Amino acid sequence: MKKLILASFVFFLAIFVNVSLGSFISNVSYAQEAPDQKLQRLNSEIEQYQSQINKLKSQANTLANQIAQYNAQIKLTTLKITQVEEKIVLLGGRIDQLEVSLTALTSAFTNRAKETYVMARMGDPVLLLVSAQDLSGAVSRFHYLKRIQEADRDLLFRLQTAQSSYVEEKDDQETLKQELEAQKTNLANQKAAKDNLLKITKNDEKRYQELLAAARSELEAIQAIIAGKGQETQMGPVAQGQRIASIIQGASCNSSGPHLHFMVSQGGAVQNPFSHLRDGISYDNCSGPSCGSPDGDPFSPSGSWDWPIAPTIDFSQGYGVTWAVRNTWVGSIYGFHNGIDIDSPSSEVKAVRSGVLYRGSYVGGSGCALRYVRVDHDENELETFYLHINY
Repeated sequence: MKKLILASFVFFLAIFVNVSLGSFISNVSYAQEAPDQKLQRLNSEIEQYQSQINKLKSQANTLANQIAQYNAQIKLTTLKITQVEEKIVLLGGRIDQLEVSLTALTSAFTNRAKETYVMARMGDPVLLLVSAQDLSGAVSRFHYLKRIQEADRDLLFRLQTAQSSYVEEKDDQETLKQELEAQKTNLANQKAAKDNLLKITKNDEKRYQELLAAARSELEAIQAIIAGKGQETQMGPVAQGQRIASIIQGASCNSSGPHLHFMVSQGGAVQNPFSHLRDGISYDNCSGPSCGSPDGDPFSPSGSWDWPIAPTIDFSQGYGVTWAVRNTWVGSIYGFHNGIDIDSPSSEVKAVRSGVLYRGSYVGGSGCALRYVRVDHDENELETFYLHINY
């Protein structure tokens, strides 16, 4: 029995030593890498993780797969951060060398300019003859002056080249620093999106599939409604600011929580609602990884319309390629958000402009009846849509 225990101890000790030694050798190997070798290795690892992400995207959309994508993307972004940091270090070394060369060349050129000035004065034929003891000496001094002037021109060219290279390298360094900050922002967004997904789903595959199904159903309904396929009833004229609906409180058909999906369309083509809604309204921007995050969607109204709900506006998703599209699971359902998602302490929804009011609903493949109201405005074929509401 003692021999068996001793043998087991020796076996596990050997494994521990081999693993530790292997890790130590690996770390020493990385520490001894030349800068170019390190960049080459990082490029190779980045390609491997990008290939892994592409492979995961082609597989079934499960919660485990989505988490694996987040993990791979987080690792990929971490490698890109290290890659940019290495480039900055290498570039910094080149800039330091350029600064030394530039200083030396500037000093040399200044000294040569002084000497050339003196020699140029001696270039006058009369002075050459007077200062030289014979004609041979005058000719030698003349040829020496020509060589000095040629050397000065070469020095000036090298100085100008060094200055240009220095400016370009400094510009490249600034670009890399901006890229580094952008990659750090991407990393924070990816970690936040992963944490948010685990929080919403509680790591439950069934809950995740329900979220995907609701998003697909909502997308189908919205596209059909814009295309005029909803079942509508004309309600008559409506004035600007008149109550037309109320936001459903809590979860509802195709929605996990209360919000108004507001869209603007002209001739069947959606437009950015911010181009029409007026500025100067109080709001909370919760469209990013957290409320108040600088990485959220831009809140940039620039029009003249009143808002469909009362402030303070709770802004949860913008128009276009949003933060959610770029960083969360909804990006696997749609790549472009065709309206804005907003909420308010008041559930009352008002018409942003006068027009003709229609109440409608659309029943998609999921059997969910999504209610909405539409206002056909009097100007330029504009229509506004208000979704996730009660009449």
